[in-house]
Amino acid sequence: MFGIFKSKPILSKEDPDFQIATFKWLLKHFGGDDFYKHATLVLPTREFFPSKVESEEEAARETFQVVKKYAGMEEWVCRLEAQEEDLSTQVAPTLTIQNAPQNPLGTFEARENDEIVITYNPTIVANPTQLVATLAHELSHYLTATSPTEPPGGWENWEFSTDIAATFLGFGVFMSNSAFSFQQFTGSDSQGWAFNRSGYLSEEEHIYSLAIFLLLKDVEVETAIVHLKPNLRKILKKCIKELSATEYLYELKTVEHLSVTHSNLSQQDAASGAFAKGVHASRS
Repeated sequence: MFGIFKSKPILSKEDPDFQIATFKWLLKHFGGDDFYKHATLVLPTREFFPSKVESEEEAARETFQVVKKYAGMEEWVCRLEAQEEDLSTQVAPTLTIQNAPQNPLGTFEARENDEIVITYNPTIVANPTQLVATLAHELSHYLTATSPTEPPGGWENWEFSTDIAATFLGFGVFMSNSAFSFQQFTGSDSQGWAFNRSGYLSEEEHIYSLAIFLLLKDVEVETAIVHLKPNLRKILKKCIKELSATEYLYELKTVEHLSVTHSNLSQQDAASGAFAKGVHASRS
């Protein structure tokens, strides 16, 4: 009878299974020392992002280099490009265009000459959390495109696996904080509320991935919590508790890593892999 007082799990039955399967896939192909010794929980602090910049272009470029560094992909050759500006949807103080096409937050593209290009929407430079999350997502595309096997559920699930991969690389705080935003805006002749979703996982799913990362890396939960949005802190604690009561961590820690060197072959492998999948991937 006391079962009625049990709290509802954070995720539905299928979602944890997919996350664990994805982490197993990542650990198998990109784990080992790269993960257990070198992967770092990246935080929105001066310690991780010390540069002072004078322009949006410089901010994007400097942030990209820092994200590449903590992803362990400094030597992976790729070019960063700014997309064209979005069309304005505000045509009058109280009139906006509905469903106007907008550029994605970022894209990963393997071009015909084996050139890897990552783009970003210039509007996100003013939001450092969104910028870091987007660049981490696109670099995760680059990384996972070199996998010799498809992600759980096939390449049609690649975007979801890529969101998890960004947390696997250490960017879980940024992925979680950028998944949903709700804010007020005020102009000289208008005001209102706006919300924005980014990425492919929900806030709860991102937090679950972050919890897996923290437990695998033996990182104190408070290290992440102080940098999370207030509404996400309790969720993280609950995810940690749920995961600690399962066999998932044992399963993940016993995954055998395939020791393959990706760094020098990454560009060609990613390009050929991406073309085989028909890829021009983007973060919405």
